[in-house]
Amino acid sequence: MQPRPTWLPGLDPPAYLDGTLAGDYGFDPLGLGEDPESLRWYVQAELVHARFAMLGVFGILVTDLLRVTGLSKIPVWFEAGAVKYEFTNTQTLIIVQLLLMGFAETKRYMDFISPGSQAKEGSFFGLEASFEGLEPGYPGGPLLNPLGLAKDIKNARESKLKEIKNGRLAMVAILGIFVQASVTHVGPIDNLVEHLSNPWHKTVIQTLASSGS
Repeated sequence: MQPRPTWLPGLDPPAYLDGTLAGDYGFDPLGLGEDPESLRWYVQAELVHARFAMLGVFGILVTDLLRVTGLSKIPVWFEAGAVKYEFTNTQTLIIVQLLLMGFAETKRYMDFISPGSQAKEGSFFGLEASFEGLEPGYPGGPLLNPLGLAKDIKNARESKLKEIKNGRLAMVAILGIFVQASVTHVGPIDNLVEHLSNPWHKTVIQTLASSGS
């Protein structure tokens, strides 16, 4: 039997990371997932952060591309929060976001505590079937899974693996974008254009060296 891949070749993963979780490569140097309930929570937390990171990276790159190409006058992503919108004020936007996201996150947490509880009749204004989850962390129904992807969630290991791998990559990418913005004070597309204009002299090494001088 071929040994399963681990984050460090030859490593003997802890017993509680037995390879059944999507994207499990035995990485838990601090032993945070030793408690089964804690591990269950960390799995969901990583999944949510991964999805937010993928949305964030996509939004930053698309809006930055529109700005750099001149197709839109969208501000660079780290200045977008200071923009005053004509249709409403900042306080209203914050309140609406807190209410909507608070409601969604509460429903998600309730489904985590009691799987399937949010699909019971009367739990969501008669629309339960439209949001019925496949399992905690994987919403379904025609509204959240219109293409019917991975309907057989128990056998959807490959789809889960692809999602968590892309999500982890996005979390690293968003961290890089944060650092890049802090050091260069421009967007990622600006940095890419500058690098391509002079690939041998416009690199992360020269950028960090010049920022420290």
